[in-house]
Amino acid sequence: MSANPPQLPGPPGPGAVRTSLALAPAGEPEQLRADAARNRALLLDAASKLMAQCGAADLTMESVAAAAGVGKGTVFRRFKDRTGLLIALLDHRESLLQAAFLSGPPPMGPDAPAAERLHAFGPAVMRHERDHHGLILASRADPLRTFAVPAYRLRLSHVAMLLRRTGVDGNPELLAHTLLGSIDATLVHHLTCERGIPPEELEQGWHDLVTRHGVRR
Repeated sequence: MSANPPQLPGPPGPGAVRTSLALAPAGEPEQLRADAARNRALLLDAASKLMAQCGAADLTMESVAAAAGVGKGTVFRRFKDRTGLLIALLDHRESLLQAAFLSGPPPMGPDAPAAERLHAFGPAVMRHERDHHGLILASRADPLRTFAVPAYRLRLSHVAMLLRRTGVDGNPELLAHTLLGSIDATLVHHLTCERGIPPEELEQGWHDLVTRHGVRR
């Protein structure tokens, strides 16, 4: 993926609108040397194959090192800990979602009106996170780390930017946190699997919540 994640500013001044956002790597923001990038790709490929066999919950740094044919220290140096590895595994999957809302076609992409993009964003995120629920859940060993992951910060910046463009009242960043909280992967899993609420009903709930903030398609 491309650039470093955008830095979230303080409360914007009147009329301030952020017009562009960069793709945010979920796992490792720095630019890697070619050999380091190859080693990282090798480790992630081994981890992906292991995860397909045993699931994210049983993935360990030791098993990844063995599968890749390297020492355990190599895996720790690259990803720091197991959570870092799991977050990096989400990187490629997240990049596809990011490309859709940053540069893809309507209704999520930049050629659609801000209100239409905002309404399309929530259901797309819910579908994406349902597809990767096991990996997302396993990567959340530290709950506070969730909000520091570049992928979340990009989503927050994107939703806040769309809210500002629609002219909603209130602090766009706080409203963005509220909207993103309503489609959190763990909450959506609980509502669909434990409470039996159909995914379509949750998607309609996103539209209702966005409309309540004054954003109409």
